[in-house]
Amino acid sequence: MGFAAAGHLLSDKGRTYLGPVGWPQVGEAALVIGNGRPAASPAEHPVPIASLAKVMTAYLTLERFPIGGTQDGFTLTVSTAQAQAAANDGGQGQSVVTVRAGEQLTERQLLEALLIPSGNNIAQILATQVAGSETRFLAEMNAEARALGMDHTIYTDPSGFDPSTVSTAADQLRVFRRAMRFPVFGQIVSMPDVTLPVAGTVTNYDPVIAEGYAGKTGSDSAAKGCLAFFTDVTVGGRRQTAVGVVLGQGHGSDTPGLLAAAGEAAEQLVDSVVARPSGAGGIGEH
Repeated sequence: MGFAAAGHLLSDKGRTYLGPVGWPQVGEAALVIGNGRPAASPAEHPVPIASLAKVMTAYLTLERFPIGGTQDGFTLTVSTAQAQAAANDGGQGQSVVTVRAGEQLTERQLLEALLIPSGNNIAQILATQVAGSETRFLAEMNAEARALGMDHTIYTDPSGFDPSTVSTAADQLRVFRRAMRFPVFGQIVSMPDVTLPVAGTVTNYDPVIAEGYAGKTGSDSAAKGCLAFFTDVTVGGRRQTAVGVVLGQGHGSDTPGLLAAAGEAAEQLVDSVVARPSGAGGIGEH
């Protein structure tokens, strides 16, 4: 049927197991349900991924400083330079979370600020905290990508603001699933909003979180709308988790429109697989 593990290209026959919706008509996608084999849309190639890069940033942070339960992890004091950098980046139209020099943030709060309102400045702060410098952190991001078999991925910044940070849907499915092994990651990306010390209450950009699609968004004019997500589904009478990634959805540069397109593509992709006849080949349990 043309299926392969995430990270490998599939032929056009890879579309045949899906229903009338199937893979998105534009962009790329990858999906796995339960313990089934991951599958990816055909002819995938590296494309900008915008803030989906922050999944790797969160993953490496949790690998180095794991937290669980109600633990808050390390505490960091925001420097004057970091506060000024946030102000500068915000002035350039970047997605930033307001911070103040002398503000103390825990690892959990930093991950919330990274993953919910998608702070580019928070990605930079975490990179320095985890690896000592952004340069060393980028080396770790790319080394981890190679270790995970993400052969079509290059990270050139920890936030994804740089369009030269590129990947495929299949590769991003790999790192997203690895990050989900940390329960705190899944908890944070499932939150509709969070309140931070200085920034106040900030909202999750995920347009389908209320429909049960938790995850990490990304969007800009180069990457279009992107979403790495997970959601509960029922297949063959069994409750399972569908995990997927859609890239390159929508048109133009309007953030709400791009993210709405990504959310719609994710829902349609899952619906097309879950609705398939019982016993059909493709993504599913093995």
